[in-house]
Amino acid sequence: MKHLPNLLTLGNLFCGCIAIAYIMTALPYYTFKVNQFGPPTYEWVYGVQQMYLGSIFIGIAAVCDLLDGFTARALKVFSPIGKDLDSLADMVSFGVAPSMILFQLLWDAGMGEKNVFDVSMISMAPAFLVACFAALRLAKYNIAPGDQKSYFIGMPSPAAGMFVATLPILIWYNPLHTGELLKNRWVIYAVIALVCWLMVSGIHFFKLIPAAWNMGHLWPRAVLLLAGIAGSFFLGWAVLPFVFLLYVLLALVYKTPETKNQLN
Repeated sequence: MKHLPNLLTLGNLFCGCIAIAYIMTALPYYTFKVNQFGPPTYEWVYGVQQMYLGSIFIGIAAVCDLLDGFTARALKVFSPIGKDLDSLADMVSFGVAPSMILFQLLWDAGMGEKNVFDVSMISMAPAFLVACFAALRLAKYNIAPGDQKSYFIGMPSPAAGMFVATLPILIWYNPLHTGELLKNRWVIYAVIALVCWLMVSGIHFFKLIPAAWNMGHLWPRAVLLLAGIAGSFFLGWAVLPFVFLLYVLLALVYKTPETKNQLN
């Protein structure tokens, strides 16, 4: 049982690798199907579903990331290797994999422009800034003081990675035509800049599991949960990116009890 947290961490890494594999194949390609009694038939295979599946595996990686910390606390198993392993897994699942999503979105946006043959790799390179800032965020977290019981300073890399992972879901369901906005490269650049800034900002993001079960700790989490449930009736799974935006807005207005004590 003492190895369970590390096994869950490796599960996080494994799912992140699968997510990258799906995302890398999320490009349309021409193939043919062999027919037993006739000539082969040719058809286009589009990559939207692969991107969607990549997002799902990033979500599974996030569940593993949540459970490895929970089981480590429950079993009272803590080790330096577990901490480093967790950061390395998070770097892949919530840094590299989301960067690959943004790379593919920039690629798709470039393919829809008039100068499609002039699209350069440099124009898509900003996608990998998310991986760089995730590495910086994880390094800062590893040396942060241990008194942050109910909040993170800066958006956690799993939350940032999950937000990026919801973008293919937005394209898949396209509620109120919002998914079409991601066909514009400047919108994607804005998303990259926002995610990178949030990870290294000084904003206090509350943890989803409260440090104490009282109204002072619970109300922002209750608002987030109720908004997500209510929105799902209208948007289905496409509500997820809006839930993450609400999380950012609540972090801006909510002051944790620990933060209030520091200000006083």
